Amino acid sequence: MTDPLDQYRIRKEPYYRSVADEVSLYEAAYSVRMPMMLKGPTGCGKTRFVEYMAFQLNRPLITVACNEDMTASDLVGRFLLDRDGTRWQDGPLALAARFGAICYLDEVVEARQDTTVVIHPLTDNRRVLPLEKKGELLQAHPDFQLVISYNPGYQSLMKDLKQSTKQRFGALDFNYPEHDIERDIVAHETGVESGVADKLVAIAERARNLKGHGLDEGISTRMLVYAGNLIAKGVAAQSACRVALVRPITDDPDMRDALDAAVTTFF
Repeated sequence: MTDPLDQYRIRKEPYYRSVADEVSLYEAAYSVRMPMMLKGPTGCGKTRFVEYMAFQLNRPLITVACNEDMTASDLVGRFLLDRDGTRWQDGPLALAARFGAICYLDEVVEARQDTTVVIHPLTDNRRVLPLEKKGELLQAHPDFQLVISYNPGYQSLMKDLKQSTKQRFGALDFNYPEHDIERDIVAHETGVESGVADKLVAIAERARNLKGHGLDEGISTRMLVYAGNLIAKGVAAQSACRVALVRPITDDPDMRDALDAAVTTFF
């Protein structure tokens, strides 16, 4: 019989560098199927961490990129009409709950609050998902776990999780890694020399100090990997930094000049 979750299995171990005790804490949380909330800035490794843990736990991972147009039916499922008539199709949340995957709702606050409330029955002792259109009360598989993530430093008052939602989850805080760890990550992911990776991280650290002083967000680890990939392909370091680090995060001419100057300092 075909495994309905086969396409969601992670075949190769993702590279992840632990920065504290987040791995052991997550393993303990999964052992009791505690819903988990990952909090931290964009591009700091939250999604990579979930992928790594899913691989370590040998569980399929269904990832949903949340957005403001996402409806409850997009998560739970809907009836579809085909040549054989009407049939029900599980949404990603129902699929994970039915067959025992980890369901990861990325940037969950981007979804409407009337959509996110559908997760509530899955995040307490009931562990059920009402499929109201189908008239089914889906009991979650013993291996099912729900994980959500968001960036608390980048949310307006109109885009935040309700306390009634937050208190259903355990939480892990993420941030950009320490200098040496981030340097090793960039070097591993891109193949650039350690010295080049070291300079990229130093540029990012300068930019992060400007958050709230002209920048909404600092340069993320993900962006450093982009820059490193360009450099590894032979692009000049200053050009790679301009394309992958400076231009994406600001349109302000003075801020661009300041960041370009920081790049010139190191390259």
